[in-house]
Amino acid sequence: MRTHLCGQVTERDLDSEVTLCGWVNRRRDHGGVIFVDLRDHAGLVQVVFDPDRAEVFARAEQLRSEYVIRMTGRVRRRPEGTENPELTTGAVEILGLELEVLNAAKTPPFPLDDEDVGEDTRLRYRYMDLRRPVMQERLRLRGQVTAAMRRFLEERDFLDIETPMLTRATPEGARDYLVPSRTHAGSFFALPQSPQLFKQLLMMSGMDRYYQITRCFRDEDLRADRQPEFTQLDMEMAFVDEADVMGVTEELMRHLYREVMGIELDDPFPRMSHAEAMTRFGSDKPDLRIPLEFTELTEVMQAVEFKVFNAPANDPEGRVAALRVPGGAELTRKEIDGYTEFVGRYGAKGLAYIKVNDPADPANGLQSPILKFLPEDVIREILARTDAAAGDLIFFGADRADVVNEALGALRVQVGHDRGLVEPGWRPLWVVDFPMFEWDPDDKRLYALHHPFTAPATDSPDALRENPREAMSRAYDMVLNGTEVGGGSIRIHNPEMQQAAFEALGIGEEEAREKFGFLLDALNFGAPPHGGLAFGLDRLVMLMSGAHSIRDVMAFPKTQTAACLLTDAPAPVGEKPLRELGIRLRAGVAGDGAQ
Repeated sequence: MRTHLCGQVTERDLDSEVTLCGWVNRRRDHGGVIFVDLRDHAGLVQVVFDPDRAEVFARAEQLRSEYVIRMTGRVRRRPEGTENPELTTGAVEILGLELEVLNAAKTPPFPLDDEDVGEDTRLRYRYMDLRRPVMQERLRLRGQVTAAMRRFLEERDFLDIETPMLTRATPEGARDYLVPSRTHAGSFFALPQSPQLFKQLLMMSGMDRYYQITRCFRDEDLRADRQPEFTQLDMEMAFVDEADVMGVTEELMRHLYREVMGIELDDPFPRMSHAEAMTRFGSDKPDLRIPLEFTELTEVMQAVEFKVFNAPANDPEGRVAALRVPGGAELTRKEIDGYTEFVGRYGAKGLAYIKVNDPADPANGLQSPILKFLPEDVIREILARTDAAAGDLIFFGADRADVVNEALGALRVQVGHDRGLVEPGWRPLWVVDFPMFEWDPDDKRLYALHHPFTAPATDSPDALRENPREAMSRAYDMVLNGTEVGGGSIRIHNPEMQQAAFEALGIGEEEAREKFGFLLDALNFGAPPHGGLAFGLDRLVMLMSGAHSIRDVMAFPKTQTAACLLTDAPAPVGEKPLRELGIRLRAGVAGDGAQ
């Protein structure tokens, strides 16, 4: 139906006749001459309709935004002074000779060039939103990334293998999406939170190197970088250690940025232990572009009488830390109150601070409501440890260590962005040496920091049993500009070690057999050492494209309430299909009042 794409008509086509198809981006009537900006996926070109061709001109007068048309015309140079250097087609225009309206369009629900359209409206009319050049460019980028991933992996003998979408519910940290079985009344499939168990089974099957670009499903609270269904690049390798897996995945990341973005990333990526990351930044995914770090003050505050600092400083699970903000003394009380409210979302009970006007004169050169509670020698020690200079501001976090880390860590990122401290560029990082488990003070039990199949750093099951709270794991996370884009580990391949890990998590032999019997059986038939990593494809493309939410790099995402506004899903179903599944809804649960 066309000879050229709209965005590819250039000076090389001068004086030739072309046929184009596309959408009317804009129509303008200038003194009896009609200008139409015609758009397709390749770009935009200007078409001119002259009243000398009365029949064609009359049709052009009827055109409106988003009409789908087919036109034939002659390419000519734009008049001098009217060129548009921002467009590939900006030096030319097309004199319209023929015009066919393929499909008229109603008035669009929003202007495609309006950046302030509400997200709900954009998602309800997603097919309109996806016509915007920025959205088309993001989806093209996503396609380029996945194509580059496949080429890289297949050149290195990775085999693309699909794993089931209907599987067994297993505890992996979030609620499962359940699918009732009609043929097995009262039983349910679960949609996979990840292919974790299947990719391990593939290694036990002798596949050696596996990959899959796969959908995963988690029924959890949502935010900008979470969706109920998302995509990850899943990888697994047999007979490897951490260096092998990290080496090939780091090479993959450099390959992606070089081929798709034309950017060279660090070689090699720096590494940082989990303990160091938490101490310096309060986060296991620190954004190294922000030059702000914590100063440890727990020991300094143990002898002060000020309970706000003294109590957590003397609590084995407590922490007192400071965050120095260069030039932060200029912050107003209203701005500081805003940050106080901000850290409250992360469990902090308040946000103490000191404004530093003259660090050489602690008695008169500082401003803060807490100064009267702190001895002068402690104040001097704070100034020395934080390396405070005139004009700085020092924020304090004092609470349980996890609260301090989360609240002050989030504050570090927020302040960095608010004050323009974020350095340009890309800062990749490997975070390694993770604890095997984390202690939940409320539940009084251990949980796997990654998942229960992560191998411990020890080769002794007895050593794991004796001191699980101190056990380290063979896990590794890839972090990029403060976002975890990939995570993985060496897996447990010894059945006794797997049992010891289950015991530490409070999973007894009977429960383990019920939930993971197929994996435990496979471990007993000769499992090779193996490990892998999964990349969050949506997060990675979000970073590469500069989008602020993974919803903006997915074709048809859900809202933050896990709903699809386009298709109005989820939706009630009739009584007959429920009866076939052996399901009866309680009164008030179904939209139609089914019982």
